[in-house]
Amino acid sequence: MTKHVWFEQLKKEITQGELFIDEPLYNYTMTKLGGMADLLVIPATIDETQAAVRYAHTHMIPLLLLGNGSNMVVRDGGVRGIVLHLSKLDAIQIEGARVHAEAGALIIDVSKKAAAHTLTGIEFACGIPGSIGGAMAMNAGAYGGEIQDIIIQATVLTKTGELLVLSKDELALGYRKSIISKEGYFVLSADFQLAQGEQEVIDAKVADLTFQRESKQPLEYPSAGSVFKRPPGYFAGKLIQDCGMQGKGHGGAEVSLKHAGFIINKNEATASDYIRTIEMVQEAVKKKFDVTLELEVKIVGEQLPE
Repeated sequence: MTKHVWFEQLKKEITQGELFIDEPLYNYTMTKLGGMADLLVIPATIDETQAAVRYAHTHMIPLLLLGNGSNMVVRDGGVRGIVLHLSKLDAIQIEGARVHAEAGALIIDVSKKAAAHTLTGIEFACGIPGSIGGAMAMNAGAYGGEIQDIIIQATVLTKTGELLVLSKDELALGYRKSIISKEGYFVLSADFQLAQGEQEVIDAKVADLTFQRESKQPLEYPSAGSVFKRPPGYFAGKLIQDCGMQGKGHGGAEVSLKHAGFIINKNEATASDYIRTIEMVQEAVKKKFDVTLELEVKIVGEQLPE
């Protein structure tokens, strides 16, 4: 079957959402990089999401879940198969101190809404530029807080389209890992337990963390955020800085002068520029410190032919 056949068959199931053939993925990533998806599916409901996952499984079509595109680098050759984008599943509901958020909701928006309801515990996420789905998959964290500190449960789809509700223990959350990423599950929603706080204290904490983020991170340029995981006993940014890599790169990609852990799309970079810069940094740190920098970002898709 071809992507045009997938389109015709899936549009019978995706009646409220949207489908696009040969859609440029640079429009959907924080790096502003990436080639085209054979078929981009943006479901509007959980049922449509389940239908798309089941369709891909039944017809053995490769399926990639793209969240907010904040932690992913898509190669210039694009992605073969179906790309699932859950931006329309963005509902956030609050009942008491419990928060229910769908996978496509931005974790920043969840943090803001919680603060508006005088709820504390998720202030750490006020600057994380990802979706709830992505945050769950990698146990996102910042400034001393992590998803595992507040999660109750998550609702996911397996690769076959089976719906599961996983408890905190079943999610097996660790440093930038979870059962979700290990098994390739698709997050539909998550439930968090927060606590009633004091508005002035919450607002002050959010303001402080926002200031720290804006003053230390190169938010004026497209990037994938922190590129590397924290090596045991080290800080990735400090190692990169000590290698003298800031300001260096390939093509339009460059290691940020503001924060060495970020690689920015400074001047119309290609994904190849970005990936070559990543590899250059890894080689330099390995050579000088004998430390292997593991990727926090995910690199997907195909390279363009030489």
